[in-house]
Amino acid sequence: MPRRPWIQQRRAMEAFFCLARCRFTRLMVAMQLTMGVLVICISMASLHRFYATNSLLPGMLDGRNCAGFHSSVADGYAGFDIRALSDRVDDVLVQLAELQDKLEATALKITKKKKKKGSRKHEPPQQENMTMLEFRRFLEDEVIHPLYGAHIALRLIRIPHPDPDAATEDANASPAVDPLVNFFMAEETRKYVTTKGNRDGKPSVYGTNRTYGTIGHTCVLMRRELDEYMSYDVGSYCPDDWDLGQRLMLGGCDPLPRRRCLTRASKLFTRPLPINESLWTLPDDGNVRWTHYHCRGYRCLSARNPRPGYSRCVGCFDMDREKQRWLNSTKNASSLTDFSIDEVLAVKPGGDIRIGLDVSVGTGSFAARMREHGVTVVSTALNLGAPFAETIALRGLVPLYATMSQRLPLFDNTMDLVHTAGFFEGWVDLQLLDFVLFDWDRALRPGGLLWVDKFVCARADLDDYMYMFLQFRYKKHRWVVSFKSKDQVYLSALLEKPPRS
Repeated sequence: MPRRPWIQQRRAMEAFFCLARCRFTRLMVAMQLTMGVLVICISMASLHRFYATNSLLPGMLDGRNCAGFHSSVADGYAGFDIRALSDRVDDVLVQLAELQDKLEATALKITKKKKKKGSRKHEPPQQENMTMLEFRRFLEDEVIHPLYGAHIALRLIRIPHPDPDAATEDANASPAVDPLVNFFMAEETRKYVTTKGNRDGKPSVYGTNRTYGTIGHTCVLMRRELDEYMSYDVGSYCPDDWDLGQRLMLGGCDPLPRRRCLTRASKLFTRPLPINESLWTLPDDGNVRWTHYHCRGYRCLSARNPRPGYSRCVGCFDMDREKQRWLNSTKNASSLTDFSIDEVLAVKPGGDIRIGLDVSVGTGSFAARMREHGVTVVSTALNLGAPFAETIALRGLVPLYATMSQRLPLFDNTMDLVHTAGFFEGWVDLQLLDFVLFDWDRALRPGGLLWVDKFVCARADLDDYMYMFLQFRYKKHRWVVSFKSKDQVYLSALLEKPPRS
């Protein structure tokens, strides 16, 4: 009599395990059927997309239709790489086939399992079915993640279409999609190398409508310019083509290949000024090559007429004006978004700020002011309408000739300060800004400062850009938003990187 409750309990457990096993088996069979249907659908979709490209339909004999789909072995990847597309589709099909085989094996293994009898007469059978936690891990690791990877791989496949902005008479016009974008498998790599169009079509600080990731394959898009750049007499003087090299850099062909020729210098080059004079004095005109510029001297650049220099740097060649920036007194500041260097350095007393990076559009005045406070700052520079790089160097400072797309040539956790002003504004693509900010975070040391100096954006976009800066959870020392105009705002912030270990 006392054993009857135990027997009833054992039978109830057996019924529960049997029901759970049946449900799991049915689920596995349903997933297997679903995967089979998915493989068929993907195959049909791939064939449909291939035939829809008009490569095998009427007009197939037209050489122009076929030329775009040949692997560019002889043309240096001038056209679209159909082999890369085929490889990506094959990889997705292999992933789905492996997932289907794994599900079939799991379902077959479950159906063959038998209960293991206990060693004792009345001992309940050992549980062989996986727990809910194990089942969840199985679905996440063996089913959901492979399916997600296959889904992303298919979504990122791109078929090129004629570029509407390209000249119709140009037979070698680049396709709208990078020819090798289907070559890369990692989702992050593909996101990085995909061209980033500016928000609302606004021109960037470089005057371009799109930004390219700096990976060597981008040189494929600019084959003609790269061939011209590498055409020279070995051992002789290099052509005076610095503007061509800069166009390649802005197009994403960065870093540029080395050249075996001698760089030209100004014929009137003279000895630079000593450091105690050069910081706030315009260099001599003879120390700069003025080819490919509208102005032919610093007097023209400092005249503030609409054309000289770069529009975001009007007046930055006026040393009297530049010498008044970032001063100690904030009473004369145009707004609360103007921080002084003394206020910033007071946040980290004791000489904690020693080296830094200035990502700005200018002539190195921020680095000059920081040098007066015993801080060494490297300034990024590009010659956008004016000799910014040469001017920074002639002032006794260090110019870093780099684009915004280039990964900083700095090791992890090394910079005490990263300062940016007039560089990023509301034109920048959010994903591009995300990559840049993560790179700045990588270079900043724990306890380092990120100084965002008067970032400009539309009021409607302020929340998006604020999230970009706040996502790193830096400590806020200062955070100020003020109006620039009716539709635009300034954002200035002083943030401290937290320790991560």
